[in-house]
Amino acid sequence: MKTALVTGANKSIGFETVRQLLKKDYYVYLGSRDREKGQLAVSRLHAEGLSQVEAVVIDVSDAASVEKARQTIAGKSASLDLLINNAGISGGFPQPPSTFDTAAIREVFDTNFFGAIEVTRAFMHLLGKSSSPVIVNVTSGLASLTLHSDPSWMYYEVKGAAYGPSKTALNAYTVALAHELRATAFRVNAVDPGYTATDFNHHRGRGSVEAAAAFVVKYATIGADGPTGRFFSLDYQKNGNESPW
Repeated sequence: MKTALVTGANKSIGFETVRQLLKKDYYVYLGSRDREKGQLAVSRLHAEGLSQVEAVVIDVSDAASVEKARQTIAGKSASLDLLINNAGISGGFPQPPSTFDTAAIREVFDTNFFGAIEVTRAFMHLLGKSSSPVIVNVTSGLASLTLHSDPSWMYYEVKGAAYGPSKTALNAYTVALAHELRATAFRVNAVDPGYTATDFNHHRGRGSVEAAAAFVVKYATIGADGPTGRFFSLDYQKNGNESPW
């Protein structure tokens, strides 16, 4: 049975991603900043008959919390097959670049960018023990600089100082990490589940949580012959969903 860690997984797309992985016979560590919320999420899954899941407390913006989660998982599993860096915050909108608070920008980057790096580094050793390790960095269509430069793009007017740039930085890290690991079995991709109706955007998104999670799971469950160092977006309907950077 393959093992997976999904951060930020006690609700919304993360929670549904865990549910779909369980149905594919993964053993999943459901990452949550809040212990009670994580346990509640696990209880919901157990009630559905999905038992191969347990909650792990992990605050990706807190290095000590990440290390404690690593120790917990390492004490239970000899390897980790899949890491989904899903935890993220928006920072609130709007985010006018000329006036948005710098401290708020740092907070968003601490979770969306540095947090993902911290978790990835912490679990590299366990991932390296898998025969086909996969890392999925959950990103956003708002990370694409190419699309932000195209006035015909549907989200052209949606620009800001924190959230989009944090995901652009995450995409750059994805490219660099995939290149470093290019001669190994690691598969590392940035995956945008699309503009989905969740608490994250006050349910303004157009897509369903189920479809968003299915798109993440599609790239989370690839084998050693799958793509790496790529950016896939559910909202980008061209080129097999492979988005321009």
